[in-house]
Amino acid sequence: MLEIRDIRKTFHAGTVNEKIALDGVSLTLETGQFVTVIGGNGAGKSTMLNAVAGTLPIDSGSIILDGVDITHMQEYRRAKYLGRVFQDPMMGTAGDMWIEENLALAAMRGKRRGFRWGVKKEDREFFRQQLATLELGLEDRLTVKTRLLSGGQRQALTLLMAALEKPKLLLLDEHTAALDPRTAAKVLEISDRIVAENHLTTLMVTHNMRDAIAHGDRLIMMDGGRIVLDISGEEKKKLTVQDLLQRFGQASGSQEANDKMLLG
Repeated sequence: MLEIRDIRKTFHAGTVNEKIALDGVSLTLETGQFVTVIGGNGAGKSTMLNAVAGTLPIDSGSIILDGVDITHMQEYRRAKYLGRVFQDPMMGTAGDMWIEENLALAAMRGKRRGFRWGVKKEDREFFRQQLATLELGLEDRLTVKTRLLSGGQRQALTLLMAALEKPKLLLLDEHTAALDPRTAAKVLEISDRIVAENHLTTLMVTHNMRDAIAHGDRLIMMDGGRIVLDISGEEKKKLTVQDLLQRFGQASGSQEANDKMLLG
């Protein structure tokens, strides 16, 4: 479903502030695969995700999504193929619009739009059914503005919106980092269910080693703009944080680990 071929990105090239963010990254995701990406600050995780999303142009290499070369495709044109949940819960929804209006916008992603009522009766019933699966009571609050929701509720709603039209690729960009541990666990639980039920190909960036191990069926670790570990199957299921730290040290040649990677 996704092929990343030898992509490279350097910030401030040719200056004293030159920073190689992506150093020839290649990665292939099969349809329905759920890949978690772990790494310290500056490892290249978010840069890779932004390159796939089209937020950040790459210097060289190519990105292929379901057989279509999207390397130079504008970000808004990729929207019909991608679903994305950001780190900031406020970024995924329009705060001054009702819950049902946000869902109506998500349902029209990538489609032609005309002058008609944004939310029809049948839409409203569908939205209510979808919201009920979150088990947050939002199905009874369709006409509440999303800015009145908690961060966890907004993030859960954003997840639902991102997956509503079954995108070819779902991008989860440290989407629980701004939440308290209890709320983060709930949002991750919802993420797992939505991905499994819709058989979505998913790329989830996280700072948290425990989350990277517990979720998904494949784990990628990045360091210095490169992929230094790629673990899947039974090997991933048996992983512990200590194992991962040891493997990271061997692969990267460094025993340093970011605090966020260690804390759970």
